[in-house]
Amino acid sequence: ALADCLNLFTKQEGVRNLKLEHEQEKNKILSEALETLATEHHELEQSLVKGSPPLSIISEEQFYDAVSDSESEKSLSGFETTAYSLEDSMDSKDTITSGMSEEKVCGSGESLSNGIKKHRTSLPSPMFSRNDFSIWSILRKCIGMELSKITMPVIFNEPLSFLQRLTEYMEHTYLIHKASSLSSTTERMQCVAAFAVSAVASQWERTGKPFNPLLGETYELIRDDLGFRLLSEQVSHHPPISAFYAEGLNNDFVFHGSIYPKLKFWGKSVEAEPKGTMTLELLEHNEAYTWTNPTCCVHNIIVGKLWIEQYGNVEITNHKTGEKCILSFKPCGLFGKELHKVEGYIQDKSKKKLCALYGKWTECLYSVDPATFDAYKKIDKKNTEEKKSGKQEPDEMPMPDSESVYVIPGSILLWKITPRPPNSAQMYNFTSFAMALNELDKEMESVIPKTDCRLRPDIRAMENGEIDLASEEKKRLEEKQRTARKNRSKSEEDWKTRWFHQGPNPYTGTQDWLYSGNYWDRNYFNLPDIY
Repeated sequence: ALADCLNLFTKQEGVRNLKLEHEQEKNKILSEALETLATEHHELEQSLVKGSPPLSIISEEQFYDAVSDSESEKSLSGFETTAYSLEDSMDSKDTITSGMSEEKVCGSGESLSNGIKKHRTSLPSPMFSRNDFSIWSILRKCIGMELSKITMPVIFNEPLSFLQRLTEYMEHTYLIHKASSLSSTTERMQCVAAFAVSAVASQWERTGKPFNPLLGETYELIRDDLGFRLLSEQVSHHPPISAFYAEGLNNDFVFHGSIYPKLKFWGKSVEAEPKGTMTLELLEHNEAYTWTNPTCCVHNIIVGKLWIEQYGNVEITNHKTGEKCILSFKPCGLFGKELHKVEGYIQDKSKKKLCALYGKWTECLYSVDPATFDAYKKIDKKNTEEKKSGKQEPDEMPMPDSESVYVIPGSILLWKITPRPPNSAQMYNFTSFAMALNELDKEMESVIPKTDCRLRPDIRAMENGEIDLASEEKKRLEEKQRTARKNRSKSEEDWKTRWFHQGPNPYTGTQDWLYSGNYWDRNYFNLPDIY
């Protein structure tokens, strides 16, 4: 009997050991798969010949050119897919103009020149659940493939073009108007800094990917209630570059730039570096400010809840006075203490600190005397030194120490985020501003050019809840774009942008895209047929 018991115990122990070995092997395979993906991406990027665009910005059009027609029709996870590279984009410069277009801007109570006065508060259809679609289920089938050939279902998109997503910089335009009204250069810089921080606030919890603009695609937005109008154009696909130009309806500012998004895949996260310079000109003060946006990182793309953080330094320069505002977007840290935090200083041209700024890019921004801020930081550092940690990547989204920012006595509120509407979670986590970006009525349709992304059938289908149609239309548009590019290549014809041209930024000297003018004349001839 004792021998039987020993034999039974030995067998059970053997089964447990086999199960343990099996689990260890599974974990090893998963870890090796992640390492393979990240390593191969790095090796491929390093192997590119000098002068060619980095793999990290390879476009959908390039992806379709790289595969055969039969390959491009494959779907993953039993779901109709559209091409999307994890390395693809995931938020125009002109000289000061003395006059606005001859077109009149309608006053209160009148309809806008491009359509809707009262903006919608919801989308036609709520978003689809992504719970049944695993990004890892797609990535694990692509081990050993070039990352540029990883395709994603359209379910992971949101019903906006990147050109429309870019327009969300303008949600808090009132900060620019306020800056124009102030006489103090330091106070103007405070407002400009608040505007730069507010420009990325809408990205919080926005884990859906905007549609990549087609070459030649445009978008315009006129908001007389916010006092601006904006034009953007997709000026390049190799690499993908979006140029925009906005101006105040009271001729008080112009705001322009070009965004060249570069993405890196790190195994469990995707890091988006929005290369490109933002330029804001306050015309009444003859001042120009330039800056670049912080890096955005989407965590847990393999498993777990997706979450977003912004990090990196943003340096805003007043090219007239030499004043600078240097802001640090903090990485979350081990215990989430630094999650969302932004802090920095405004300094004069001799680097003397004029004021301190602090807050969270998801909530608010305050200014305070620099000596008061430094004293507070010293106490705070002493109390939490044992918890301090460098940047890392938690498996779950860390929770900040508190819901709101501790307000240092003597602080002045510069900006506070507009609360999202109650239905935001069902509407791709859109803000009220984003909810209205793709609205279209008959009057507007008769005014805007045929290249405006409101007229894109794939985005419109997704907004209406027709997910299969959206997928089919996106595939059709990309194949049409590929064919057009091949035809231009045969005829040795170069693509010509319509509303922007390349040139040096007059303040930084870096390469930029400058507004060519005449868009608002509404004379839209010889536009490309991209839809």
